[in-house]
Amino acid sequence: MTVQPVVLFPDQRLREVAMPVTSFDSTLRTLATDLLDTLRAVQGLGITGPHIGVGQRVVVLDLPDCDEPETYINPEIIWLSEDTVMNEEGSISMPGISATVMRPAKLKVRYADLNGHMQEREADGLRSVCLQHEIDQLDGVFWLQKLSSLRRNRLMARYRKLQQP
Repeated sequence: MTVQPVVLFPDQRLREVAMPVTSFDSTLRTLATDLLDTLRAVQGLGITGPHIGVGQRVVVLDLPDCDEPETYINPEIIWLSEDTVMNEEGSISMPGISATVMRPAKLKVRYADLNGHMQEREADGLRSVCLQHEIDQLDGVFWLQKLSSLRRNRLMARYRKLQQP
């Protein structure tokens, strides 16, 4: 429906824990549509409510190998594999910056759909990485926090340079 402005790092709203969704109504559907429209406008793979300044636990993924976007309401990881993978990650809230991050290779997530029906899903590959990344964001953990302080500081310095006119 509407492309929303993206909250940019280091905005403190990106460090806040998002609140659970309690009403599965037209307002939630509008939020999910706005998230998808915004995600597509910035050509990302995943987005959360906090990315547009809405402190609710909503994740929308639009992955290249999927026929349609996926919406996860109040997602929680209920299992992580011991196997790990390295993947290139970045954020629509920090455009132009990315780095490899190690995460569990597989997960199982519990979430509600847009109608409030509880679901469980196992994921691996890109979907697993994206879900972990976006659920971290809902928990107020920005992806840079997964890096060593040296790598984090280098990336923040590079980002500051990109922001200069």
